[in-house]
Amino acid sequence: MNPDDILFAGEKTPPILPVVDHYAGSEKLIRKALALQAEMGAVFDITCDCEDGARAGAEAEHAKMCAALIASEENRFNRVGVRIHDITHPHWQHDLDIILARAGARLPFITLPKPRCVEDVRRQMVALRQTEARYGLRHGIPVHVLIETHGALRDVWQIAAQEGVESLDFGLMDFVSDHGGAIPGSAMQSPGQFTHPLITRAKCEIAAAALASGVVPTHNVSTELKNTDSIQNDARRARQEFGFLRMWSIHPDQIRPILDAMRPDFSEVETAHAVITAAKAADWGPIQHEGKLHDRASYRYYWQLLQRARVMGMQV
Repeated sequence: MNPDDILFAGEKTPPILPVVDHYAGSEKLIRKALALQAEMGAVFDITCDCEDGARAGAEAEHAKMCAALIASEENRFNRVGVRIHDITHPHWQHDLDIILARAGARLPFITLPKPRCVEDVRRQMVALRQTEARYGLRHGIPVHVLIETHGALRDVWQIAAQEGVESLDFGLMDFVSDHGGAIPGSAMQSPGQFTHPLITRAKCEIAAAALASGVVPTHNVSTELKNTDSIQNDARRARQEFGFLRMWSIHPDQIRPILDAMRPDFSEVETAHAVITAAKAADWGPIQHEGKLHDRASYRYYWQLLQRARVMGMQV
């Protein structure tokens, strides 16, 4: 029997996703990301960005380009998603139509930016499901929702509970801007993003709502593009202090530092393997390991740790 069925009977747990979501907006940058993914393996996702990547008036052409790359042989692992335009933009439904018609069967997720409330999310998800049906897509593409407005943060628990939502992503810069100067610009970067009370409140609320609903909390980007120590420290704080299981990248040089920071400690992975092996042999009853008691509470923790380690390419 699958350990998930034994340890999490009836519970919804966060899916095990790659810990990096790498954004690319142009054809050149998407191809560069695809080449790096082919080299490193499916240890990070790629998101083709229609929202910020498309020039005004060229939205359809941009969506077609993204769809072509998602459907291409360059997409080796089917881990290339797309961010469409927000609900106030006149092209968002066309984004869905163009991309699902050409690449819907290969989409691992679709990201919805700037919802103002849970009703915005529901409306776009209804349109997504209708478009899927129109093109004969039956798998229900997972949805990632950007929390970057006052209204979205207010409704974050309801948003996390929507069927089909897989990730809640924090849009730090838009969130700060939405405060009309009440939060200083220094809170868009470290250390301010981890110390300003309004920002830490938002991060805690997003992570708590996501994890309570079996959804992945995804941390905002680091504005530092080259200093690997700073990038790694941002990712480490996001993971250890706020419980985020995934983080955005906006430059290829950010991918490896984020992976290193969010990768489980190897000694803990070894412990997890030993504990789970002994637990299976004991039919999931209590055991002792290195003088410590373990039962289903610790089995759940270690089993999920092993799954995350495998997704990150660690030998377990």
